[in-house]
Amino acid sequence: MESKIKGKAWIFGDDIDTDVIIPGKYLRTTDMQVFADHAMEGIDPDFSKKVEKGDVVVGGNNFGCGSSREQAALALKYAGVSCVVAKSFGRIFFRNAINVGLPLMESDIECNEGDIVEVDLLEGTVSVNGKDFKGNKLPDFLLEILTDGGLVEHRKKLQEQNK
Repeated sequence: MESKIKGKAWIFGDDIDTDVIIPGKYLRTTDMQVFADHAMEGIDPDFSKKVEKGDVVVGGNNFGCGSSREQAALALKYAGVSCVVAKSFGRIFFRNAINVGLPLMESDIECNEGDIVEVDLLEGTVSVNGKDFKGNKLPDFLLEILTDGGLVEHRKKLQEQNK
């Protein structure tokens, strides 16, 4: 994971729940491509066809609220989303995103769809079209999990170090 992320913005509003991020009818598989192909389908049926690797999802308050499905974070990650920036996150989504290695930043930014968003995870800042916004910097232990590619990879690394 890079600590500096730059991508095109996809704008979503408040209270985007996990049911619209990945509708429940696709949860009977473990195929990440299925999740990617149907990411955000509940709110934008063509999102997975338009999103490009490295793009940034920008949400409002309570992004990822709803059920505890880890597949919501996986769907965004495998669709190519490099980071989610939102005013606030559903707490379970927040932790699931970290666990699967999907970077996120809490920040109240002003942005239009298609704007270039730059996120600096180490500094806790977001920049849109040259305008800087303060974000909530993630604690070092969460940044370490993200850097390692998620919780499973992080645990594997720790086990290797302890041999």
